[in-house]
Amino acid sequence: MPVNSSFSALPLSPAQLENLGQMGYAAMTPIQALSLPIILQGRDLIAQAKTGSGKTAAFGLGILHRLNPERWAIQALVICPTRELSEQVATELRRLARAEGNIKVLTLTGGASARPQIESLAHGAHIVVGTPGRLLDLMGRQVLDLSAVHTLVLDEADRMVDMGFFADVIDIADACPDTRQTLLFSATYPDTIQRDADRLLRNPEMVQVDTVHEADQIREQFHEVTEDRRAEAVSILLRHFQPESVLAFCNTKAACVELAATLRHEGFNALALHGDMDQRDRDDVLAQFTNRSCTILVATDVAARGLDIPMLPMVMNVELAREPTVHIHRIGRSGRMNEQGMALSLCTPDEKHVAARIEKRMGRPLEWRPLPRLKQPLGRPAKAPMATLLVLGGKKAKLRPGDLLGALTGDGGLTREQVGKIMITDQVSYVALDRAIARRAFPRLSGIPIKGRMQRMKLL
Repeated sequence: MPVNSSFSALPLSPAQLENLGQMGYAAMTPIQALSLPIILQGRDLIAQAKTGSGKTAAFGLGILHRLNPERWAIQALVICPTRELSEQVATELRRLARAEGNIKVLTLTGGASARPQIESLAHGAHIVVGTPGRLLDLMGRQVLDLSAVHTLVLDEADRMVDMGFFADVIDIADACPDTRQTLLFSATYPDTIQRDADRLLRNPEMVQVDTVHEADQIREQFHEVTEDRRAEAVSILLRHFQPESVLAFCNTKAACVELAATLRHEGFNALALHGDMDQRDRDDVLAQFTNRSCTILVATDVAARGLDIPMLPMVMNVELAREPTVHIHRIGRSGRMNEQGMALSLCTPDEKHVAARIEKRMGRPLEWRPLPRLKQPLGRPAKAPMATLLVLGGKKAKLRPGDLLGALTGDGGLTREQVGKIMITDQVSYVALDRAIARRAFPRLSGIPIKGRMQRMKLL
């Protein structure tokens, strides 16, 4: 590992070094320090690192190092498992590209109409970030030309294996030049990827940052429960710890839906996220969780793929993951980027053998605790601090955060402090409002023009 963790030790332009400083990148993370020297040499790489380790900046700097802004052709392709991760990666690449001039980063994902994406492609792009299904679709329509790609990135490759996309990934890679550089990032390194590595990469270097989390970064506790008391145990732990937000994992869609309904009945702000939801419902749920309108998100592993929630104080394993690597990936969503996190795991007697495998993989004894005793009587849980206003207009209607904030604090009569996070998608916008005033203020808000036009709204 390089002894110098300073970005200035790398062959980066002064403008890029200044931009990194403005972005708050003081020193390289371990995965950046290990991988960037290899990436900047133009060599192929397999990098194994946990979520939140700084890998996007690692491959982003590599892409920009080789990119020619004056050449209007797709020079880099980043394949991601989900629309959410694609958007997050594209946003980070645009921030990194500020130092390099007029560089166009285009996102090509499902869950939205292909027509605007085709029109954007016709105007040219330097970097494309996308999901396998939409990329193949656009290749089939012969509107996506990958013949100039010099850098191919497979981000969270193990998730694409889990979701059944990896054969599609190989087809897309085959459409890129043989002379390209290929960078594969994955939290785990399953057999499927190992078998296909020779086809995808040329003499790759392999780097690995410890995927087992430091014991002092994530406080992890196991609680033994009986099957019939699992939901009750979740309620007890939530009331005891009172986390601002928690991502709770179940192994099936049915278990997610049932637990979220049970928690809502008890007064918690809980929503379910599972693979059978359409994109709009999924967006609604994620917006409410990330803007603090929902305290508890109950999800399956597949549904949670690609989620990037930077500040997540707690993860709860309502049911243990069958594989230790999945367990480690779950709890790694808390305690990211040097934040302290907590992971609580419920374990029935029938799951003890799973816990034993997790203990062996972690290389340290699990901490077992009895469930906390709660003082009686139990009151209603504290409500989430925000509520979500859904505005049925988005980027296509030329809405920007400033337009929404201006209308709500102008004609809407709200103060700046009563308006929280604003998220705008192609078709709709999500605005977090102080829960204490949201319902009372809604009749007035629904009658105000935004950017000179009336917009349909509803409270989620």
